[in-house]
Amino acid sequence: MTRTDEKVRYLPKSKSIQYTRETAAEGVENVLKLLEGRWKLIILFHLFGGAVMRFSDLERAIPAVSQKMLIQQLRQMESDGIVRRIVHHQVPPKVEYCLTEWGQALCPALDALLSWAALREDMTPPDASPDS
Repeated sequence: MTRTDEKVRYLPKSKSIQYTRETAAEGVENVLKLLEGRWKLIILFHLFGGAVMRFSDLERAIPAVSQKMLIQQLRQMESDGIVRRIVHHQVPPKVEYCLTEWGQALCPALDALLSWAALREDMTPPDASPDS
């Protein structure tokens, strides 16, 4: 007889985390802290889909951001593991940015948030103000 356990490869079981209300809230809060910042979400949406952009292209794509803020936001996102910085050693220097695999995985989550936000508009009666 042939043994099947050697032929069939099982995927490793992912860590099944059991959340409580407190740990779930803390986890979501920590994720939101990674995304807080006026320009981070805009930068993310420019880099979604595997886009690789030079720093100057990002500057042109987001004209309202200052160079200092763009650098600061990109550095934070790089240290958080969301963005990857690629330095080409040449003259003049060339620096490109793209999303890491983990950063790209944010796309469905943000898309779900966008769909959720659209539900509010659908559920708000035309004569009611959204603040009430």
